[in-house]
Amino acid sequence: MAERIGFIGLGAMGAPMAANLARKGHQLIVHDIVPDKVAELVALGAEDGGSIAGVAAAADIILTMLPDSPDVEAAVLGPGGILESGRPDQLVMDMSTIAPATTDRLHKALTEAGIGFVDAPVGRLVTHAIAGELLFMVGASGNDFGRVKPLIEGMGTTIHHCGAPGTGIRTKLVNNLVAISVCQVDAEAITLAQSWGLDVQKTIDVINGTTATNGHLVTNWPNKVLKGDTSPGFRVALAHKDVSLALQAAHEAGIPMHVGAAVREAYAAAKAAGYADEDFSVLVDYLCGRVGAKPPRL
Repeated sequence: MAERIGFIGLGAMGAPMAANLARKGHQLIVHDIVPDKVAELVALGAEDGGSIAGVAAAADIILTMLPDSPDVEAAVLGPGGILESGRPDQLVMDMSTIAPATTDRLHKALTEAGIGFVDAPVGRLVTHAIAGELLFMVGASGNDFGRVKPLIEGMGTTIHHCGAPGTGIRTKLVNNLVAISVCQVDAEAITLAQSWGLDVQKTIDVINGTTATNGHLVTNWPNKVLKGDTSPGFRVALAHKDVSLALQAAHEAGIPMHVGAAVREAYAAAKAAGYADEDFSVLVDYLCGRVGAKPPRL
């Protein structure tokens, strides 16, 4: 008998991820604080769980895709949460980007209750979530990985089993520290090129022909800010959150993060300037605006 899948958190990423599972025939019970998001999934054949407790009572595997550590901790460990309303032999897979210490607490509490735990944060953007082309970094025991793999394959095309629970989120933060920092460096470099009156396309061609090349200038920026689209694929506010999580974890481990600290402050400034809900490629527009340069467009 097919396992019933709970899905909690139908935001910009969660809604298309859940929709892909529904379209591929999985039995879904969903919940979100926004009723319209639930209604969209119900229209695809999902069942409205009514609450976190309702999802936990009905599902065999419960997926969470929530904004931050407190949200996930409340959903799993809080009153009416999964731990209180669930049962042994269930499995929870958290796909959110949260503090590693929170992931460790969830793993410990659920394991003690006989409930399996997998951390499987995602890489790539909203467009990839819609297309079912996400990348997953998975922390799981071998048995639990096998149990959730068909679900991950329903939402993504690239799966990395990073190791035991807790390794997925740690890998995600390492990846995002690089991606977020490089986006800031690109913004500063292209702002400098703009201020000098250089041809932006030629400048990018040169960068992409050397070891300075990076995914932002090859794929993301040409499809986003450089064509005037700063609608959120990955919001500035989330980038600031993720680099802050990485820095906090590094601080707890006694690892200095000189560049990371500067990057966090740069994103904080962009948030304060009103760019929090725009795609993080908008950093180049923000910096050009600060120096009176024309925003670059191809």
